[in-house]
Amino acid sequence: MRVFPDCDPVHEKRSDAALQDHARPLPDLRFRALLGATGWALLPEAVRDRFSKRLQPGQAVTYVGSIVNSRRNFAGRLVTEVARLVGAPLPLSDDIAVPAVVSVTEDAATKGQFWTRMYGRAQGFPQVIHSSKRFAGPTGLEEYIGYGFGIALRVSADDAALHFHSDHYFLQLGSRRLRIPGWLAPGALTVSHVDQNDGLFAFVLSLRHPLAGEMIFQKGIFREASVREAAPGRSSGLKGSRAF
Repeated sequence: MRVFPDCDPVHEKRSDAALQDHARPLPDLRFRALLGATGWALLPEAVRDRFSKRLQPGQAVTYVGSIVNSRRNFAGRLVTEVARLVGAPLPLSDDIAVPAVVSVTEDAATKGQFWTRMYGRAQGFPQVIHSSKRFAGPTGLEEYIGYGFGIALRVSADDAALHFHSDHYFLQLGSRRLRIPGWLAPGALTVSHVDQNDGLFAFVLSLRHPLAGEMIFQKGIFREASVREAAPGRSSGLKGSRAF
């Protein structure tokens, strides 16, 4: 008796395995390459796992949590308001005990990542922030805020966290890239991904200025919720990129 391919159990098993392979995130070596083998080895295993997920088109990884600490001095509130001109990339309130969600997808056009952050507020709609991490530029990593504005980042590691440090700020106008002078820059930005054990991690943002001191500080505690497929017929990428 002839067995047609559509009814072949071996063929069906292979198809199931192919679907599972498609759903499984690919290993991502981009952050490892930036740190080098020695720096990468310093990181907790959980942090290495989170930054080794290469999402395929149509996938998104989601982290959920809450803001546990947030403060701004007068200079920080002023910088926050000025930053509205480039998409409001900094915290607009000092509310704590509010929900927070972070979603990451691949940016197929630049071979980077889109990051979407949603922070709840005590009153009004949540603040939604978009950015695009691109593995490019003189430091190997850049955060595109929008409206041509971006931040060149350096990375470092220790036995608890992966840190992103602002190297310089720039403005991209077509093919021209203008480095913003230090005296015009908003300050030194550091964002840290700190392992908290038991599947939790802290997202810590600090903006400091030589004259104004620590202008902005924000800390959220998160856990990974899921890696999900986008709805059929919809793209998981964002059309534009703005905010940090």
